[in-house]
Amino acid sequence: MKTFILTFCLVFLAELGDKTQLATMLMAAKSNCIWLVFFGSTLALAASSLIGVLAGSILTKYIPQSYIHYASGVAFIIIGILLISGNI
Repeated sequence: MKTFILTFCLVFLAELGDKTQLATMLMAAKSNCIWLVFFGSTLALAASSLIGVLAGSILTKYIPQSYIHYASGVAFIIIGILLISGNI
């Protein structure tokens, strides 16, 4: 249960105010049926989460978790530098 609650909180906080939520708000504003927008965005988040879970479970079988953490940190730093410099 601890893993479930932690995962929910992390994903919920990470998704607040990001471009996906903004796009969903725009779709809802333009749509006549907000429930279709809600279910479509829910399914999309579930599908992308499934890909992340499957990829993570496969990667950790072959690559030590510490290497994955390090590579993720480096990737975020590089993306941050590219965003700040205007190259993305």
